[in-house]
Amino acid sequence: MKKIIHTKNAPAAIGTYSQAVVHNDLLFTSGQIPIIPETGEMQENDFSKQTHQVFRNLQAIAIAANTSLQNTIKLNIFVQDLSHFATLNEIMAEYFEEPYPARAAIEVAGLPKDSMVEMDAIISLK
Repeated sequence: MKKIIHTKNAPAAIGTYSQAVVHNDLLFTSGQIPIIPETGEMQENDFSKQTHQVFRNLQAIAIAANTSLQNTIKLNIFVQDLSHFATLNEIMAEYFEEPYPARAAIEVAGLPKDSMVEMDAIISLK
């Protein structure tokens, strides 16, 4: 059985998907881009600000599922420009403590709404 997670504190789904799904003891988030939930607008075109917004969106979904971003098992990060890798690591260190989750950081040709970064996560509920 799966349980759908939805919170107004993260961007609403704008397609045929859910913000997140719980199955057994795992939370699977959909890809989050830097949309500000209160306005529905994209965060300004600044890598640091967009990255913080994506982490805040993931954090809101984790909280809605009664867990924490710190319980992330796997984090997938997609960026349009991998030259921001060092900045990405600095910002990620603000949201996670050791032991860090497994992670992929992949440069892609494009992302929805031309965002600079998108992330999805698998988070433990325990």
